[in-house]
Amino acid sequence: MALAAATDPYELRFDAGRICLDLLATAYPSERLDGVDPLRAWITGAGLVPARTPLGHADASWPVRFRELRDDIGWLVRDSAAADPAPCASALGRVNETAYAAPPVPRAVRERDGTLVRELAGAPACAALLAVVARDAVELLTDPVARAAVRQCEGDNCPLVYLDTSRGRRRRWCSSEVCGNRERVARHRRRAALARA
Repeated sequence: MALAAATDPYELRFDAGRICLDLLATAYPSERLDGVDPLRAWITGAGLVPARTPLGHADASWPVRFRELRDDIGWLVRDSAAADPAPCASALGRVNETAYAAPPVPRAVRERDGTLVRELAGAPACAALLAVVARDAVELLTDPVARAAVRQCEGDNCPLVYLDTSRGRRRRWCSSEVCGNRERVARHRRRAALARA
């Protein structure tokens, strides 16, 4: 799911299959969490909070903390332990510590038309929102089936990872519309060049 306001397919993406993997996508092709407003949009778009949740209390420390968690999750998801176990051990400790905080408390409230909607009991703290993402990473890393479904995008120079839940586990790209399109266009151009030769 992408935010309606996003015009560039890389602006904010939510197609990796897990919140923690969507967080990794915010670093490519350039930094997407470079301020409080983009972070607020990501928090809402990722579903960490209901759409109407006010996040005016977020300050400049929030993007820094989310980027730090993103780096730690990146180390763990991409199996950097094989090359150098020290950064992975440190990253794992920080993710576990971050997951320890209590997540935001949801509650059901009745709308004027009688339907129930989700709302948070109070303004969510940064640590609570980080805990949601860290817990998602812990669940992914400790679930052998989900862990085995994590794939690296086959797109040219694309570092993104995603959860392959496709039938037959045949998904090749982080996004069929972005990297998949590029690959199809490149393949077409190669065939056209061969036909002309």
